[in-house]
Amino acid sequence: MADRLTQLQDAVNQLADHFFNSVGVLQMCAPPGQFPGFEKTSTKPSPTSNDDHALLFAQLIARTAKDIDVLIDSLPSEDCSVELQTMSLRRLEQENNAAAEKLEMVVQKGECLLAKIQDALHDIAQSQLDSQSLEAGDKT
Repeated sequence: MADRLTQLQDAVNQLADHFFNSVGVLQMCAPPGQFPGFEKTSTKPSPTSNDDHALLFAQLIARTAKDIDVLIDSLPSEDCSVELQTMSLRRLEQENNAAAEKLEMVVQKGECLLAKIQDALHDIAQSQLDSQSLEAGDKT
């Protein structure tokens, strides 16, 4: 996953794309303006879903702006000093070590359980072989 600054840059680029595309749709769908002295007969554009386009781009722009706000809020603040970062890294390292110890204990328990299961399967297989050899000896 990309870091926060890369995500923020991608979101800003996406917002610029939405603005660019919305202006393009406006230019394509908007009726021509009338200027005095430049009266020209033109065909009126067909009433396509201009409202749908406006609503779609408004939603896209608003959602992307909210995403940008969330990304900005997730960035570290200026108040975050080197000491705070060091303390945070130490705390994370301690949590990581505790999780590693817990994982090692779970793996050890799993290996013990696996050994017990393998012993039980070995005993079962041996019992089946013994019973088959007894049955074979009785038939002869």
